[in-house]
Amino acid sequence: MTAIVGYARTSTLDQVAGFEAQLRELTQAGCNKLFQEQVSSVGKRQQLETCLDYLREGDTLIVTKLDRLARNVGHLGQLVARLKEKGVSLRILDLGLDTSSPTGELILNMMGAVAQFERQMMLERQREGIARAKVDGKYKGRAPTAMRQAQRVKDLAAEGLRRSEIAQHLGLSERSVYRALRG
Repeated sequence: MTAIVGYARTSTLDQVAGFEAQLRELTQAGCNKLFQEQVSSVGKRQQLETCLDYLREGDTLIVTKLDRLARNVGHLGQLVARLKEKGVSLRILDLGLDTSSPTGELILNMMGAVAQFERQMMLERQREGIARAKVDGKYKGRAPTAMRQAQRVKDLAAEGLRRSEIAQHLGLSERSVYRALRG
């Protein structure tokens, strides 16, 4: 028997409404098994891995939006190849896309290529803008966040807080705290 499997993800625990909406849409789409997690797309996504291991030939994986599944075009390509190898189709609800047909697969590949092209063009324009700003003497680079808080770091250290506590309190990395204390 084939399964209709849903995968829902939000980046943070604060995104309750978005998470509940995904679960509702996946249930309405007929998912009889749901995998869900609230973790950044760049973090380790254990439930996604468990979901991919669970899927069998003939199953369908459903996500509400493409960005809930893939980090970027390269990651999307890896996931689609893995699904195809297992004989699993992918449905993306907000795009009305289904890779169980050759047309759906073609459209997904075209969308991925267009997204990658747009990203490359944006990065090229960004590099050109930075180069122009440097020539004009307007580009200073990103202000070092930790160094702006160096005095606060030193004050907290003087109060007896450990470096890890300072980092957590100020939203810095421990490495930044070390640099601020040294500088």
